[in-house]
Amino acid sequence: MRSWIEISRSAIRDNFRAVKAAVGSVEVMPVVKADAYRHGAVEVSKILEAEGVSWLAVSNVDEGIALREAGIAARILVMADYLPENRPFFKEFQLTPVIHSLADAATTEVPYHLKVDSGMGRLGARESPEEIARAVGTTPLEGLMTHFASSANYQSAQTDLQIARFESVIKAAGRPRYVHLSSTIPVAYRRTEAWGNLVRPGHAIYGYISPSRGGPASELRVKPALTWKATVLSVKDIEAGALVGYGGIYKTSKPTRIAILAAGYADGIPHRLSNRGKVIANGTLVPILGAVSMDLTTIEAADLRVGDAVTILGPGNDAQEIARVAGTISYSVLCGISGRVKRVYVD
Repeated sequence: MRSWIEISRSAIRDNFRAVKAAVGSVEVMPVVKADAYRHGAVEVSKILEAEGVSWLAVSNVDEGIALREAGIAARILVMADYLPENRPFFKEFQLTPVIHSLADAATTEVPYHLKVDSGMGRLGARESPEEIARAVGTTPLEGLMTHFASSANYQSAQTDLQIARFESVIKAAGRPRYVHLSSTIPVAYRRTEAWGNLVRPGHAIYGYISPSRGGPASELRVKPALTWKATVLSVKDIEAGALVGYGGIYKTSKPTRIAILAAGYADGIPHRLSNRGKVIANGTLVPILGAVSMDLTTIEAADLRVGDAVTILGPGNDAQEIARVAGTISYSVLCGISGRVKRVYVD
């Protein structure tokens, strides 16, 4: 194979169990949107369903239908897709919508969760608690939810203000069957006042917890489930002073052996790793030389041979480290892995 990702089923299971143990009696709704952060939504959902999950969360109707057609029976919450043309599919495929406006809440005929914009300024009802209470009073409201903007930042009061705003809605509207505010961060750092009776971990299921700013150490122990590898297509020696890649942005200072990998930015290697990122070859971090191309990346070869496998992302160079070097976030690194990169599931 040119390039592939290896996903550990046992890591997914262990990460879910760690979250479940951390929150105790609170129900866990793993987030499998964006093809389970590129880990493969169908396979990950099967692993989680075998662990007893009763809820899964996706972003849009198409993601929910794909899970249903693959035989997934758990409840599926569709968090960001209540477009008029898609509404018939909620009943047909037994999907639960998240509704973001009081006008839509007044007309829905299926059980739904209402999202409250408690201060993020994105999706969600922003009306007063009293207006929300009046609007949902006779509707099939099943859940109330919100989304935090800065839950890892303990130097900001934003999360506390969002919790207070959300609690004022519950006080006015009553407490429905499900109340949920938290994704991975409030679980990992035990903001228990923000758990409700349902939590929505995404990043933690795949083995990542973003660091807090001015907060406590994480009490949740998870490990990355995904390793990304690529095959060496060519190895050759070039002279001192040779230019490498588009724009000639790397110039050798001595005779150098280079290797060309069968992966580039079309596969998801961030272009900003050009001349600054690293990969793992034979257990050692080696530099990326020159610009990352669409289909190829050049590295320092060390003792590589054609056909060898090099680790782009894995232990010692995980998504958070790659994100730090590329000036982005680990979510983007994982979700940026292209669909043309093959998946291999291992136990």
